[in-house]
Amino acid sequence: MRSLPEQRHRLENENQRGKQAHMSSQTDGKAAQQHLSMSQWKQIQQLEIRLLEHVDYLYDDNFPMDIRQGLASWIESQDWDTAVNDESMAAVMFTNLLSQLDRVRSQEQNFLQRHNMKIIQQQLQLKYTTNPAIMARVISTCLREERRILSSACTEEQGPLEKSLQNSVAFERQKNMDNRVGIIRGSVQLMDQAVKYIEDMQDDFDFRYKTLQSRESSDRNSETMKQEVTKLQEMLNRLDFKRKEILSKMDVVIKEIDDLVTSQLNPELQDWKRRQQIAAIGGPLLTGLDQLQSWFTLTAQSLFQIKRQLDKLGELVVKVTYESDPIPLQKPQMEERVKFLIYHLIKSSFVVEKQPCMPTHPQKPLIIKTGVQFTTKVRLLVKLPEVDYQLKVKTTFDKDLPPGRVSRQFFILTNNTKVMDIEDYSNGCLSVEFRHLQLKEKKYINGTKGSEGLLSVTEELHSLSFEACFTVQGLTIDLETCSLPLVVISNVSQLPGGWASVMWYNLLTDEPRNLAFFGNPPRANWSQLSEVLSWQFSTFAGRGLNKEQLTMLGEKLFGQHASCSDYQVSWSKFSKENIPGKPFSFWMWLDSILELIKKHLLPVWNENYIMGFVSKEMERALLKDREAGTFLLRFSESHLGGITFTWVEYSENGDAKFNSVEPYTKNRLSALPFADIIRDYKVISDGVIPENPLKFLYPNIPKDEAFGRLYNSQPSKFYPYISSTLIPISELRPNASTTPPSCQSPQPPMTPGEFDMLCFDLGDMNSP
Repeated sequence: MRSLPEQRHRLENENQRGKQAHMSSQTDGKAAQQHLSMSQWKQIQQLEIRLLEHVDYLYDDNFPMDIRQGLASWIESQDWDTAVNDESMAAVMFTNLLSQLDRVRSQEQNFLQRHNMKIIQQQLQLKYTTNPAIMARVISTCLREERRILSSACTEEQGPLEKSLQNSVAFERQKNMDNRVGIIRGSVQLMDQAVKYIEDMQDDFDFRYKTLQSRESSDRNSETMKQEVTKLQEMLNRLDFKRKEILSKMDVVIKEIDDLVTSQLNPELQDWKRRQQIAAIGGPLLTGLDQLQSWFTLTAQSLFQIKRQLDKLGELVVKVTYESDPIPLQKPQMEERVKFLIYHLIKSSFVVEKQPCMPTHPQKPLIIKTGVQFTTKVRLLVKLPEVDYQLKVKTTFDKDLPPGRVSRQFFILTNNTKVMDIEDYSNGCLSVEFRHLQLKEKKYINGTKGSEGLLSVTEELHSLSFEACFTVQGLTIDLETCSLPLVVISNVSQLPGGWASVMWYNLLTDEPRNLAFFGNPPRANWSQLSEVLSWQFSTFAGRGLNKEQLTMLGEKLFGQHASCSDYQVSWSKFSKENIPGKPFSFWMWLDSILELIKKHLLPVWNENYIMGFVSKEMERALLKDREAGTFLLRFSESHLGGITFTWVEYSENGDAKFNSVEPYTKNRLSALPFADIIRDYKVISDGVIPENPLKFLYPNIPKDEAFGRLYNSQPSKFYPYISSTLIPISELRPNASTTPPSCQSPQPPMTPGEFDMLCFDLGDMNSP
């Protein structure tokens, strides 16, 4: 374990890097503030090329980058996250977006740019007029992923999971796939021409043969007749050669398609599913489904085309055949191989595009609360123009679940069957979205449930299955897929535990339906788990954890082993066992901090002013020798969802004294913004007139310079009343012990009138 001086040096270096602008001149401080107030899009444009390439992947026809550029400030000022689940709000915002585009287009001087914006506007109207919430979801996702990219730019390096998902090998793999699919399509087109050539050649042979047969028997021994017979034999030999040649080419292409599907297409699909798991727990944005659909569709089209070519060869055999004709010998086997490939290609292309999710918790999918509606979406990656579009998809909950596997059983309360439709905005694919599914727990006879196991409610995993059946070109295909394992809760208090289960499962396994996972859950490497924990902060709080903060978390979890990136964490230690000396687990503690940041500390957190995860010992080591009134912000180790600040002051003999206010929790922060608490905080000590002891944010940033932009200075809305300010105040009582005293729980905030009376009384007490 590192010594305190080493840790102090490490943390000070980190803070020096993070606040370098404030450590220099006042001009540099202003420059830093300008950067902090810079729009998200301007910050994006200053990224290095490697990260800009990731930004480029976010924007396509669903949300063109021209709109992001032209309406940057307006887009960032809107609440797209709320609009995703509010149809009326989404409709208003869509109308406003079109109005903003009209305004920008009218001001554009460049004719070509003005024309392009008009086309974009028309495309958006076609895509989203009937369902503006989809547009809100697209924009919300892009903005959230931009924040993730900006956050990753601030860290020294990507985590192992993100590296594995964004390496250059994947790009080369996709280029290779494009080339192979293109070559196969070209070969199949050439075979079409070859089959047509064979058909023309056979028609010519058939005509000559029938003409020869129609001649008088007396002419059959003539020299001319013999020449005709010889020519017919040559034509038949040529026809036989061409038939063998086309069958050989077909065999080569079928083998190439089989190898493509086995060695590349199926692995690409599995890779997408794995990335979907990672995205579900806060990882990088999931992309690539449209690319997969293109590969699946082009491959299926090639197979269907080969099937038609084989059917055509079968028709030719009916007209002309001969001894050792290769078509009757080879065609049946080839047809079976093609049908097999078509069947399994289409079957594997039936995927869950959007995992089950409650609209009330869009960033925590795979958790379903009984009685609350949830949504999910399935998609067929193969475009099938010949299929009957009345393709019904049925959902089933816990299908074929072995008896005794879970203690609770559920059924879908609402309509569980819908028809797949073609979606224009998704390039014409067949898909269906279930928006109003709802679960209800089964009633049990005599009040007894199923098998009561050792697993908690949030460790029981369930599954949602999807089934469909249709016929295309004479092939009957049964489709079936299932969601990732779900956690079903009956009370919102079970949400943190449920989310821990979802994270643990999708981090550690790529199995789509291992419902017995928590019977013997594997351990997680800290290097991977810490990355996922950082994703939680970037997803829910807008900024991930830096390397130092993750190290502090690791030290809290395992002590001296924290520096070992491959140290393994058990499921029990992460989520079930209480922290030594505390009545809560590590995850419950961390989740309560996330909630506190999300609801009460977001502005301060995103300014990187909260050091957060630092022990009391380390806190004092950092503040020691700092200027009096220097303070830092950290999360409470003893309270769930609490934040405190500690400042240093010095006695007359120069001894450092450290004071920590009792943690502020959501109840107190609901009354006052945290920045205002820091601005107005006062301490009463030994009858001295109350004063604010907080002067400099660690390491040495003047308090008002750091928090000035975050202060709430809005005038009173209740004219003609004079506006009032609530003042947080603590009493610092003398303590005879050698341990530096800590401030008592903050008193209820005072009005300015009460504060003035208190100061007056204290002034009288100090007078002669």
